[in-house]
Amino acid sequence: MRREVTDTSPIQHAHDRKSLNSAEIGALAHLYRGEVYRSATWRTRLDTTTNWAVVTLGIALSIAFASPDASPLPLVLVGVLIVFFLMLEARRYRFFNVWRARCRWMETHFFAPMLHDGNLHMEEGWQKRLAEDYWHPRYHVSLTVAVGRRIRRNYLWILLIQALAYCGKLIVHPRPVTTVEQFVERADIGPVPGLVVLAAGALYVLGWSFVAHWSYRDDVRRAQSRKDSSSMG
Repeated sequence: MRREVTDTSPIQHAHDRKSLNSAEIGALAHLYRGEVYRSATWRTRLDTTTNWAVVTLGIALSIAFASPDASPLPLVLVGVLIVFFLMLEARRYRFFNVWRARCRWMETHFFAPMLHDGNLHMEEGWQKRLAEDYWHPRYHVSLTVAVGRRIRRNYLWILLIQALAYCGKLIVHPRPVTTVEQFVERADIGPVPGLVVLAAGALYVLGWSFVAHWSYRDDVRRAQSRKDSSSMG
C-alpha cells in the first residue's frame, strides 16, 4: 500500500490557516512587546550618536570663537567627525528600522483590525509576510537611504550651523571683512587657497543636501509602493 505524501511546510500551513487561538494571540502580543523594546533601545542609540555630533560641534565652536585671533580650522576638521557620526548613526538606523517595521506591521495588521473590526483578516496573508521576515531577516533600507533620512532628521541642521559658523568666523574675526577678496584670503589653509577651501565646503554641504533630497524622493516612492504591495520596509 502506498502512503500519500502531503506538504506540511510552515509556509503552506501559514497560507491555509484562517484564525489564531488565544495562546497564539498571547504569544504574538509578547512578540510585539519584545520588538517595541528592541526598537526603543536602538532609538536611544540614535539619539546618543546625534548628541556626540552636537557636542563635538559645540567644542569646535568654542575653540574657534574663543578669541578674535583663534583659527577657524577646528570648524573644518570637525566635519570629519560629523561625517563619522553620521555614518555610524545610519548603520544604527538600519537596525532600528528592522524592529520599527515589524512593530508597525503588527500594529496595522494585527492590533488595528482587531480593535476596529474584531477580525484579524488572516486571509490577507500578513502573518506569512511577518514569518518570512523572521525566517530571512534583512535590512529594509539601504545605507544611502538611512544616511539621507538621518540628514533630514538632524544632520542637515548640524551641517548648516557648521557652515554658517565657519563663514561667520571668516567675516568678523579678527576684524570685519571689507571685500570679497579678503574673505577668500582668510579661508586659506596653509598651501591650500581659500577659494579651493570654500568650494570644497560648498560641495560638502550641497552633496549631503542632495543625498537628503534623494532619500526623500525615495521615501515617497516607497510609501506609494507599500500601498500596492506587502512590503514591510
